[in-house]
Formats: sequence, structure tokens, C-alpha cells
Amino acid sequence: MKQQQYSVLVVSAQPKFNDSLNALFSQRRHFDYEIQTSVNAARRRLLDRDFDIIIINAPLPDEDGVRLAMERAAGSYCAVLLLVANEYYGDVFDRVCTQGVYMLPKPMSAQLMMQALDWLEVTCERLGSIEKKSVSFENKMREIKLVNRAKWLLISVQGLTEDQAHHRIEKMAMDRCVSKHVIAEEIIAMNDTGD
Repeated sequence: MKQQQYSVLVVSAQPKFNDSLNALFSQRRHFDYEIQTSVNAARRRLLDRDFDIIIINAPLPDEDGVRLAMERAAGSYCAVLLLVANEYYGDVFDRVCTQGVYMLPKPMSAQLMMQALDWLEVTCERLGSIEKKSVSFENKMREIKLVNRAKWLLISVQGLTEDQAHHRIEKMAMDRCVSKHVIAEEIIAMNDTGD
């Protein structure tokens, strides 16, 4: 089975944690990761590229990282893990759970962190599937709008009924072995140029 390559952004200002994470990541060669030591640095990096996984080790020098976790989980197709001190876990969980942020209390064992990385991989696969379906749905909606526009042109320019226009587009697509989208684009282009 071919393993997916995952891009990982770690936001942590704690050298000991970063070193232990380096050791865990060395066992997962399919993780391409980088570490930023502040929320501001992470935000700048996120302007340049998207990541599949974001791990935030709170608190950070410039803010606690909770808002960043919620923004990234809600606004993108990435898996987000927020690590907080055990005494703050309940309060922070109430704030982030509706946004889809995973949480773990600190301190934690290496075994628990490995399991969390497994969960994040599974989540990436699931989010990737959802993203593909979303893009496919958006493309289908664009095609429907385009075909409807072409039908309207056939109705208004050639005096066809909606059913006749629909059948003409379908027949042209079948006869030429192309999609209705291609035929619709041609009909629109012909009528835009006056042909």
C-alpha cells in the first residue's frame, strides 16, 4: 500500500517537546514537517502554503494558540491537534470541540502522541475524500449552470422548447463523444460571436 505524504506544521516554543516530536517523526518518513515557535510565525507560514496537519503546543510566547487552532480547523481541509496543560483541558475543549479541533492534555506519553498521529492521518484521509467530493460537486454545479445557459440561448435564439434544447445538447454530445459541458461552451461561444 502506497503511503500518502503529509505536510505537518508544528507550532511549539518548547525545545524538549520539539526534540521528542523530531524523534517520533523520524519513525514516520511520510511526514514532511517544519516547526514554527510562535503563532505569528505560523500565521506567516500559512500564508505561503497549506498543511495537512497542524500541531499546536500551547501556550506560545505571543498567544495561547487556541484561536489559530479553531481558525485552521474551521477554514481549511486540515487536521488540527491542540496540546494544552491538563488543568486547562476542560475549559479549552468546550471552546474548540465544535470547530473539529483534536485535543490532548499535557503531559502525555510518547505512545499517546503516536496514537494521535495515527488519528491525524486518518482524519487527513477523510478530509481529502470530502474535499474531492466538494470539488466534484462544485464542478457539476458549474456544468449545470453552463448547460442551462446554452439551453436558454437555444430557446431564445432558435425558438426551441426547453425539452428540445435539452435533447439537442445531449444528442450533440453523444454524436461527438464529448461532454455536455463542451457542447454548451460551443453554443455559448457561437452566440456570443454572432455566428
